[in-house]
Amino acid sequence: MRTERLGLAALLTVTVVWGTTFPAMKQLSTDLSALQIIWLRFGLAALVLLPLWRGIRRAEWHWGLGLGVLNFLAFWLQIEGLALTTSNRNAFVTGLNVLLVPLIAWLVLRRRTGWQVWAACALAVAGMCLMFFEDTPWNRGDTLTLCSAVVYALYILGLEAAARRHQAAPLRATRMAAALAGSMWTCTTLMLWLQPQGFERLQTQAQALSPGAWLAIAYLGLVASALVVVLQAWGQQRLDAMRSAIVFGLEPVFAALTAWWLIDERMGALALCGAALMVVALIFSQWTPPQAAPRARSLPPATAKPNA
Repeated sequence: MRTERLGLAALLTVTVVWGTTFPAMKQLSTDLSALQIIWLRFGLAALVLLPLWRGIRRAEWHWGLGLGVLNFLAFWLQIEGLALTTSNRNAFVTGLNVLLVPLIAWLVLRRRTGWQVWAACALAVAGMCLMFFEDTPWNRGDTLTLCSAVVYALYILGLEAAARRHQAAPLRATRMAAALAGSMWTCTTLMLWLQPQGFERLQTQAQALSPGAWLAIAYLGLVASALVVVLQAWGQQRLDAMRSAIVFGLEPVFAALTAWWLIDERMGALALCGAALMVVALIFSQWTPPQAAPRARSLPPATAKPNA
């Protein structure tokens, strides 16, 4: 029981950290492009996780590089969308990747989809309608964010395949995260190199950043992209998949709370009702009978977030 409580506390901490990344990246998006944010954030994370690279096996590198490309694309779309919409909406729409995973698996892999997934989809659509009815209409930033959620769903399916191929263990999960961070940083480096004066602009804009912006970058790289990977791997070994899913479903809630606290983004009554419906949908979509609930694998999900 004590072990489960410690695992729950660890995953709650991870989810809170993920939630805080939305307003942090929203603030940074006023000074830096999406590529620049990713390059700085995951360059720092890759540097911190560098000691783990030595133990990465060839197969883990292959999976890490492939998944890193998907993760990079998801992050890029998410941050581009975040610059054009609120961090609240970005967080809740990104969270829909949990629903999109079984739907894509049903469409592409012909897996059976339980009734609870379809019910959760209906709840999520109703919640989105309430949220966007009260706020500004659906915009380009929301579309980019939804595309990001689709790519995140593909990324999660890829992680699932990797977990089936390799026995999940905390050390291996952190090694995979190190490979992912390195892959994402490499992708971003290539994209910046292909842009005219990409690194020159990055250097100029980085020199103009405030101490607060550098603190946000350090937080995103060290805490949200490196430290939480280890904490998540440790926590998921001690908590079943059902409880883990419920905890992770609270990420948009923490994002909304920190956005209100840090950057004064507010939600009206209808938007709050819509947000509540979406959170219920995300958690309900992961529901399985207790006796059938499998042990969670310790490979990092979307946010290694991917963590966000």
